[in-house]
Amino acid sequence: MKKKKSKNKGKKKKIEKTTKLSKATKIEKVTNKRFVKQSHFKSNDEKIEIKKIKKQATEKRVYNIKDYVVYPKHGVGKIISVNKAKIGEIDINFYNVLIEKEKLTLSIPLNQQSHLRPVSSINQINKAISILKSKPRIKRTMWSRRAQEYEQKINSGKLYELAEVVRDLNKKTDTIAEQSYSERQLFEKAYERLKSELQVVLSDKAQKKMDKALKREDISESAENKEITVT
Repeated sequence: MKKKKSKNKGKKKKIEKTTKLSKATKIEKVTNKRFVKQSHFKSNDEKIEIKKIKKQATEKRVYNIKDYVVYPKHGVGKIISVNKAKIGEIDINFYNVLIEKEKLTLSIPLNQQSHLRPVSSINQINKAISILKSKPRIKRTMWSRRAQEYEQKINSGKLYELAEVVRDLNKKTDTIAEQSYSERQLFEKAYERLKSELQVVLSDKAQKKMDKALKREDISESAENKEITVT
């Protein structure tokens, strides 16, 4: 009986040793895997050179006196002078821009000229006229929300968005009953602002081209006749 017990004890010790060894090997494998992964990432990190992304250099446009520019909130203006001023210890150069229709002179620092843009090219103006010819795209939302969107587009200073407002609010009629007061105000504001930019490039042909695209020729003719009879 004693021999059997000793044999059993020996077997138990062997089993314990094998289980301990198997656990140890598993732990070693896991640690080795982790170590391999860590070393792999480290080696990759060492090879990769992190380069800082350089910002694209923005070219400052130089405007000259008598150049026409567009200021988003006021429309077309003319640069009448380039002046210097000292605020504190800082010397500031700025453009004086005359908005003729509003009888307003804006002083715009040269480092804030991102607010200004040059007058559109003939190709851009032709595209704007083609927008006027297209079908209006009126959203089925409340007028107050649409009015805000139209106002934002007018003040954006973007030619195509301005043309979209003129197209969408054009009623092709001169009767006041067809259009609410706020609609008429927004239309006239967008119409005059678009016309002022087109006049710089197309001169006297601007209004005729706009009215032809909007099919408002009869309205403009009747307005001209009224002015002649009054004078």
